[in-house]
Amino acid sequence: MSTSNASFKNKCVTQVNCVFCDSLLCTRGMKAVLLADTEVELFSTDIPPNRTVDFVASCYSTESCKCKLRDIACLKCGNIVGYHVVAPCKPCLLSCNNGHFWMFNSDAVSTLNRLDATGVNLLLWGDLPELDDSENEDSESPSEEDCIR
Repeated sequence: MSTSNASFKNKCVTQVNCVFCDSLLCTRGMKAVLLADTEVELFSTDIPPNRTVDFVASCYSTESCKCKLRDIACLKCGNIVGYHVVAPCKPCLLSCNNGHFWMFNSDAVSTLNRLDATGVNLLLWGDLPELDDSENEDSESPSEEDCIR
């Protein structure tokens, strides 16, 4: 499902930092809930966080679904900060989802809401331009003034 889906357009775009070392992990984050357990809050992104995280260990699945997951760790400090959905299962793909496959654990990251070009209003997902295949995290790195807590 595309992030242009109407139910996600009004979500704030967040900058995601590692809580252990304060390293910038992602500038295109979204607050989300785990599909298998909606009590679990996390943050997600729709593009690979290049040069900020790397895979650790091997793929695994949870008891709640058959998605293949792989943990990701911050490249600066080495702490596990989330996981990547390597291969989503059919029930998860068919459920209401935001199309994001890079997940950050809420207890492993801190976030800042980004501001739009005016510097006054919160930047919303519906206001982001569509991604093309060549775009990655390196193409947007907001200054500290572009973000608010």
